[in-house]
Amino acid sequence: MRLTKYAHACVRIDSTDGDRSVLIDPGCWTEPEAFHGVRAVLYTHGHADHVDEGLLAAARAADPQLEVYTHPELAAELAAHPDLTGPAPVAVRTGEAFTAGGFAVRAVGGRHAETIDGYPDCANLGYLVEGVYHPGDSLHVPTGPDEEVRALLLPAGGPWQSLRQAIEMVRAVRPERTFPIHDAHLSEIGNENVDGWIDRATDTRYTRIPLRESALLD
Repeated sequence: MRLTKYAHACVRIDSTDGDRSVLIDPGCWTEPEAFHGVRAVLYTHGHADHVDEGLLAAARAADPQLEVYTHPELAAELAAHPDLTGPAPVAVRTGEAFTAGGFAVRAVGGRHAETIDGYPDCANLGYLVEGVYHPGDSLHVPTGPDEEVRALLLPAGGPWQSLRQAIEMVRAVRPERTFPIHDAHLSEIGNENVDGWIDRATDTRYTRIPLRESALLD
């Protein structure tokens, strides 16, 4: 598989033969090129840095058969958007296995991580795409028999997460590979600090993918 990093929390996954592809969490900072030729879009939750209705509407106008999957609340909101053409987004729930863009996917987790005082209390699905785990805005650790994580897309920064929690998540998930995401709030110095800590404090093979560039999984 090939992983391509776009702005913030957006990652595209393609098969090496180019026949399968999914785009996860193309939000308000995502480059429109991320959608080019993609077969399916997965949204973890409804915050603007993870979903942009205008970008999705434009992508659907270019490809009316573009598949869209998310939790039921956001699926209903997107279906009601006046500019979104084509089939209604597919609602998926925690624990559900499905096929998107040719990949086998399992939805895990269910709630957004708390920042403070119970906020934000909203749905958040993580997605396991044939062993690649995108948790959205959560610290959920998959533990089911069909939830082995080969590669973790690790949130590197956000108001709901500390560096310690990021390290603890890597240690709990124990992925072979880890790639940082959710990093638009961090400066270059901040990213270097996160990279150094994750590399030193965990046993994973840690790699930062530059924007619009890709990494291949063995």
